[in-house]
Amino acid sequence: MAQLQRIAIAPFQFQETLIILTKEQQHYLVRVLRLRPGDRFIAMDGQGKWWLAQLETEQAQVLEALIVETELSVAITLMVALPKGNGFDEIVRYSTELGVTCIAPVLSDRTLLNPSPQKLERWRRIATEAAEQSERAFVPTILEPVAFSTAITASQATHCYICEGRGDYPHLNNLMKSDPPEIVIATGPEGGWTPAEIEQAIASGFQPVSLGRRILRAVTAPVVALTLISANYD
Repeated sequence: MAQLQRIAIAPFQFQETLIILTKEQQHYLVRVLRLRPGDRFIAMDGQGKWWLAQLETEQAQVLEALIVETELSVAITLMVALPKGNGFDEIVRYSTELGVTCIAPVLSDRTLLNPSPQKLERWRRIATEAAEQSERAFVPTILEPVAFSTAITASQATHCYICEGRGDYPHLNNLMKSDPPEIVIATGPEGGWTPAEIEQAIASGFQPVSLGRRILRAVTAPVVALTLISANYD
């Protein structure tokens, strides 16, 4: 089924064995992909289910349910300090491809970006598109930005790590030995976390970890951290 186009369908669009397509989806399938009535594509609900569907006109016929096994064996929440510019767009796209479950943007002491509600909708759209492209079964959840202190105290996971570029901390890869159900990994902004933020994270149960001896950009660190985790639990 890899040669078939995948599109995300909202639950309310399903009516028994039919999928009611939005105007945007009709345009994408017909005008962009050049599909014609009778052509097939894959519909995904972003919550773990895929279906083989056949295009009609303003709707599609569900032909059969499909089994997809593309998810990691561990749920990963990426807690990431918002970088400047459009760097978070890249983080959302690459993190989705790498298998992240949830992305929690945080406002740290050194965060420069103050995102608008339109930004949140853009990030969720990017996550959906990246999930379609990478054949994910799930579309990651993108949470609303909150203060760093709020985010770390709200975490209930037993395996929580905060990445720090300086300091004598164990390498993240050396800690990936057990098989936890959930991992929370936090990466910092330009300039890194402040000492007070590191102390607050430790007090909240986070283990400081290193991603190597080089100082990584704010948009690179999440990719490296998720790559290390996914390599162990793919």
